[in-house]
Amino acid sequence: MSFNTLGLSAPILKAIEDKGYTEPSPIQAQAIPAVLEGQDVMAAAQTGTGKTAGFTLPLLERLSQGEHATGNQVRALVLTPTRELAAQVAESVKDYGKHLGLKSTVVFGGVKINPQMMALRRGADILIATPGRLMDLYNQRAVKFDNLEILVLDEADRMLDMGFIHDIKKILAVLPKRRQNLLFSATFSPEIRQLAKGLVNNPVEISVTPRNATAVSVEQWLHPVDKKRKTELLIQLISEGRWDQALVFSRTKHGANKITKSLEDVGIRASAIHGNKSQGARTRALADFKEGRIRILVATDIAARGLDIEQLPHVVNFDLPDVAEDYVHRIGRTGRAGATGQAISLVCADELDLLRAVERLTQKLIERRYEDDFMPTHMLPDTTLDNRPIKPNRPKRAKDPRSHGGGGARPQGNKPSANGGNSRSKGKKPAAPKADVTPGQGLRSKPLAPARRNRRPSSSQG
Repeated sequence: MSFNTLGLSAPILKAIEDKGYTEPSPIQAQAIPAVLEGQDVMAAAQTGTGKTAGFTLPLLERLSQGEHATGNQVRALVLTPTRELAAQVAESVKDYGKHLGLKSTVVFGGVKINPQMMALRRGADILIATPGRLMDLYNQRAVKFDNLEILVLDEADRMLDMGFIHDIKKILAVLPKRRQNLLFSATFSPEIRQLAKGLVNNPVEISVTPRNATAVSVEQWLHPVDKKRKTELLIQLISEGRWDQALVFSRTKHGANKITKSLEDVGIRASAIHGNKSQGARTRALADFKEGRIRILVATDIAARGLDIEQLPHVVNFDLPDVAEDYVHRIGRTGRAGATGQAISLVCADELDLLRAVERLTQKLIERRYEDDFMPTHMLPDTTLDNRPIKPNRPKRAKDPRSHGGGGARPQGNKPSANGGNSRSKGKKPAAPKADVTPGQGLRSKPLAPARRNRRPSSSQG
């Protein structure tokens, strides 16, 4: 299948070609025709599936056929949970709509509101917004929804997680009843289905990735290590593995700052992104990482949600996430678009329950690899697969949802991609063949024997 068969006009097809995409991803192939037909859509898709293009492309197509917005009016509204995701959706709209002449505006907190109010005076065919800032603008009468045609909720599950449900309900209450509704979420959880009841009307349901799926192109393993030696091990993996770049996940903002400082102290260029960083600092850090000016980007889960970084070879879980589903989101940043990637977790004995939750969700036992110089004094016990049904597990609400940042997933079609790199630490024995896991079996995770290797001075790179 090609984009030419989906009913998109020549200007949009030209923009797609300019981006280098030739074939739609599964969610794009299903969502685009449904949106073009004017149907409500409820789609479950995770990071890296191309979901953003799944709604931006048909959104642009539909809006190109009507009259342009004027005087604070908005024709299409895209709600996102975080500033970074809003910015990246806006970038997608700009890239794919560059030949159409439509007006788009993005608004979010953390920056001055007056320039956003001025931009809205001319109207916006497409407005991309975070809920909190949108309510601020509406209360100041800077935006009007009388002519709204389409509403998109992007990463609706994350909006609920971050406590935006009340803002969303307030926004829905002031929108025209007759409109097209598109809801995109990582999963169809009970909470999402409850939200959908009052939002979508007889929707087309699309699900391209199960909630526990991890990409087959991502090689996963963990290093058992004492908590106090994680930073030291991370530095060794980066230096001896000669990693060009890696995305490192920390469970806390303080932890992200501490990791970044430790890396910088040994000459490894690094930056951190989290909710306490200013919008400008986070934007600069992401740009520096994409341009290769820094080697390591350290992020919290909310700040990195949906980050679009092509050909990312390594993702490191410095801490395992509190919510098992976030493990899938984290490692979804590598192994994209046909490239291969590596997801490495540094796991201490205190994280046993978190490890069990991840393995239960993915129904895979994560291979264990030991480093000679980092044998833990507090051993990580063996784990077995738990096949019992998983009850929904809701993470804690953020104290101030508007202060948290996140990322945005840019569309991913079947774009030619170079191999993301698979360099490992030198001197290791080959990994033992992975055993098949059949539901119902209690397959025990056997750690690999520590690899004996000839130590040699590492080549420190900065």
